[in-house]
Amino acid sequence: MDNQTRSELSRKKAIAAALAILTREGVGALTFDSLSRESGISKGGLLHQFRTKHGVLEALLEHQRGEFEQIGAEYLNGEGSSKDEPTLAAQIAIFRQALNQPHSVARAMLAVMVESPAMLEASRDKDNQIMKAIGKEAVDHDLSLLRYFAASGMAFHILIGLTELDDETRGRLFDRLQDDDRWKAFQSKKTAAK
Repeated sequence: MDNQTRSELSRKKAIAAALAILTREGVGALTFDSLSRESGISKGGLLHQFRTKHGVLEALLEHQRGEFEQIGAEYLNGEGSSKDEPTLAAQIAIFRQALNQPHSVARAMLAVMVESPAMLEASRDKDNQIMKAIGKEAVDHDLSLLRYFAASGMAFHILIGLTELDDETRGRLFDRLQDDDRWKAFQSKKTAAK
């Protein structure tokens, strides 16, 4: 195995370990020592990969963005291609999937919010692009935003432990948020006529 491949495998292993620590113990427990114990990678090897805790958080954010983009692309290539508002439906699918992962990559976003809020700038830019795409597809922009923020709010509350929903209830709510037909009756007559 060449050095680049070995380095990439170590990086993936460290990211998985960081997500496990965040899920189990929270951001305060994410240190190079805990990361070394969890991943089995020497502290020196981790420092070579990331240099600082900030570097670990950046890698987690990058990983999270990639995972979310993959979930959205897979959804759009399948079920989402038939949706009236595919960008909105893909975003709801992403929030739903983030909750179904045992070591959710969404926890990376929460860790960054605590440790280094300035790192969220790239995520804000991406979210602004998503909001614009949702607006372009929407028959009723306000209703589309309500659906988007209902999904993101539900995911956020569950991820940080403020709300517990059983799997059946959570699935039913996400199904309803993604069901275009159930929302058509609520669309503003003024915007629906466009």
